[in-house]
Amino acid sequence: MTWNSFHRRGEILRTVIADADARQDGCLPMDVDGVAETFGDELTLLGALQLRWHTRLAGCIERELMSQPMDLEAAVIAAWHETATELPGILAIIDHYRVEPIDDEMAAAMKVSMTKEHHLLAVMAGRSSASDAPSARVGEDIARRARATHAPARTLNRSATPSLVERLRAVLTAA
Repeated sequence: MTWNSFHRRGEILRTVIADADARQDGCLPMDVDGVAETFGDELTLLGALQLRWHTRLAGCIERELMSQPMDLEAAVIAAWHETATELPGILAIIDHYRVEPIDDEMAAAMKVSMTKEHHLLAVMAGRSSASDAPSARVGEDIARRARATHAPARTLNRSATPSLVERLRAVLTAA
């Protein structure tokens, strides 16, 4: 992948996420300009969105654990809430295709993805140290509690808070 194609892919992915956040209908926005050429098919786009979700979730968990290291499970649930609030469109898409995958390949990919997320939640909450079936069940229970206690935001104003890149640019420009 060339540097230009890497940036183009990121640009299109940001557009897809913005579109998914606006719609929140759970459907992959394959109609966004450049998606078909860049990602090719639904499974590839879904994989990119899942990667964005899991990366953000892991980062939020790490940040929460720094601020409340004594209550690991509460920190994990708070991080899940934060991620769900920041990426509501991606969560809607993941939820939709977990229940209604397009084909067997997508169903298998969704199962693996959810199992890995459940392991992450269980391990980071201090409730497991292994990636096995009991760990996945514990993580699934944590995810269920996170969903049950999540109060989704009606609107998300991303422009109100500058991104890290925007803040770094501002600092470098001021220097």
